[in-house]
Amino acid sequence: MKIEWMNASVGRRSFLKGATVLGAATVLPMGWENRATAAEEGVLRVRSYGDVSTLDPAHSVGVVDEEVHAAVYNKLIQYKPGDEWGWQLDAASMIEQVDPTHIKFALRDDIGFTNGFGPMTAEDVKFSFERVVDDATNSPNKPDMGPLNSVEVTGEREGTIVLKEPFAPIWSIALPYITGNILSKAAVEAAGGRVGTDPVAESGPYLRDSWSPKEKTVLKRNPDWKGDVPAWETVEIYPIDDENTAEIAFEAGELDVTRVSLGSVQRYRESVPNGGSLVEKPSLYYVWLGMNVDHPKLQNQKLRQAIQYAVDVPSILEAAYFGAAEPSTGIIAPGLAGHRPASLVPAAANFEKAAQLLAESGESNVTLTLDTLNKTTFTTTAQIIQATLAQIGITVEVNVLESGAFWASGENENLQLVLNRFSMTPDPYYATAWFTPEQIGKWNWERFNSPEFNEIHNTAYQVTDVAKRAEMYQRAQDLMEESGAYRFITHEATPVVHAARVIPAMRPDGLSLLRYFGKAS
Repeated sequence: MKIEWMNASVGRRSFLKGATVLGAATVLPMGWENRATAAEEGVLRVRSYGDVSTLDPAHSVGVVDEEVHAAVYNKLIQYKPGDEWGWQLDAASMIEQVDPTHIKFALRDDIGFTNGFGPMTAEDVKFSFERVVDDATNSPNKPDMGPLNSVEVTGEREGTIVLKEPFAPIWSIALPYITGNILSKAAVEAAGGRVGTDPVAESGPYLRDSWSPKEKTVLKRNPDWKGDVPAWETVEIYPIDDENTAEIAFEAGELDVTRVSLGSVQRYRESVPNGGSLVEKPSLYYVWLGMNVDHPKLQNQKLRQAIQYAVDVPSILEAAYFGAAEPSTGIIAPGLAGHRPASLVPAAANFEKAAQLLAESGESNVTLTLDTLNKTTFTTTAQIIQATLAQIGITVEVNVLESGAFWASGENENLQLVLNRFSMTPDPYYATAWFTPEQIGKWNWERFNSPEFNEIHNTAYQVTDVAKRAEMYQRAQDLMEESGAYRFITHEATPVVHAARVIPAMRPDGLSLLRYFGKAS
């Protein structure tokens, strides 16, 4: 779907008065109208912002897949739900870092795989971890494993993780997140080396019962699970891109848990329908306007810098985020090592400087396309970017995409401008990992290629001096901004509402850990 708005020469305040919220094209998942409205006992209904794309962690696209993976697979360790970042044992009965590059582990003796693939062994751990870093796998999540060298199997259920060099994020990213999921070696090999959207062997407290594309994913309790029994017999996950649409479903009693729009926070602070509750969490997400530096229209750095200065972040935050989010200074959120106190380009637009840079670029009659996800917050943001760039004579056509098409944009060499939003984990290494040359054509949609940035990414994770490490990541963000390929916007916030019958289990940044959800008595 393509939407084009008329350009108008208006100031920030007059523009905001006329800004429209483009949510009319957003609909509930297919088949939703056929659901009964009454909540079913034992069924937890949650909303995800996208549909699951794969059950293969090596090829996961991020949070929407991991939400399912974390329920049907096991890791050596899992994130702890709560307000502080931490981890707890999962498939491991013991795990210990014996020196900077060696981690010993032992597996529980009561975890088995479905479909007759037997008990989980150290060989499965070795296979799962080494597969991610194997070039033949072509995993976009390879950076999560950092300098993994190998896993040495020392017994049926014992082994040692061997790193090429120290890697601080192994405890905050590699093991408790996407790449930490342990698959059955025999099952994956029997499937030809890759898992699709149907499971080949599961081991977690839930099993994937069914999947209706763009409609819902259903998880059922694993009858052979020997750990703590999940409180909910069934979990239904509904892919709904738009928070406003999800709020309608929640208030109608069709959802038990959903993130909500920032524009609704004040209303929910006053009262949550049906006796529910509002939980407000800080966010690690980062939102930015990216520019494909390889596209013929955007190879001029002065032009890209003109665009940076013409985008007015305060207008975006006022209209699209209802004043409930703060401007970001980069890709690393406050509270994490490497957060910058200020960006190089101020949040407020400087049209005079933007016009000067455009003149210096020698470009004229510039017309660009801006791709964005079909979600009210982003379409509103795109409209504001379109209007503010018009102030310096740049015409923007907004291309609104559904989730599947949008998240395939890494392969789109014709991409020009893109409004993007990535998830994050509590370590700056995860932020810089996606903007290296290796990620061009995968997650580095701007095709940004800086040798200095790459060197920082490849060395900062080894640094144990917190202040020095922070300084390195701050410099990395300077390089991104100096390239002109990035206009940083916000880290958002994470407001979540849940029904009275639910005790939510979330990471400190508000993302769900479904296996730990409880029932209110």
